Amino acid sequence: MQKFTVHKGLVAPMDRENVDTDAIIPKQFLKSIKRTGFGVNLFDEWRYLDPGEPGQDPASRKPNPDFVLNQPRYAGASVLLARKNFGCGSSREHAPWALDQYGFRAIIAPSYADIFFNNSFKNGLLPIVLPEAQVAQLFDETFAFPGYSLTIDLERQVVVKPDGQELAFDVQAFRKYCLINGLDDIGLTLRHKDKIKAFEAERLAQKPWLAHTMLANA
Repeated sequence: MQKFTVHKGLVAPMDRENVDTDAIIPKQFLKSIKRTGFGVNLFDEWRYLDPGEPGQDPASRKPNPDFVLNQPRYAGASVLLARKNFGCGSSREHAPWALDQYGFRAIIAPSYADIFFNNSFKNGLLPIVLPEAQVAQLFDETFAFPGYSLTIDLERQVVVKPDGQELAFDVQAFRKYCLINGLDDIGLTLRHKDKIKAFEAERLAQKPWLAHTMLANA
């Protein structure tokens, strides 16, 4: 998982409440057994005018010129500004995968669906909660100023605006530790790999017949 310390990025505004996970990554793209390749289908039904299917060449699609991510001023955006209850709906982990693989490192919204919120942290995506009034002001400034960017300092837990104003946000200490160090669930487990290997060696020494069982099941 990619580490998150300080990130400065162009802001893209998703000016809709209750954006659900089926809008973030439609159900037909959940058939893949891989964890990659979802970024091209992020917000697929809003982003394109024609129906999309897994494995389809994006160059053959018809982009919706009115959709925010297709507008040239937001090309390369890595901070998504959203309204309340972002990520509601089903619990698909593909939603944060798609956002991350598109290029977003952080989301700023007044509130999130709980499962999406938790899944985001586990996949290196930082969901920031700010008061609705602050989010509304960020929307106004994003619309008013092309190229509007924000700096997110996770260590200090602040969002820094172009004028230097800082907006503080909360994040649980454990989640902060995992993001700063780039540790997902597997990474957390691998911190103890020496102890795991030692345990396995000791167990095989005590019960050598397990080695034959392990070979038979390999």
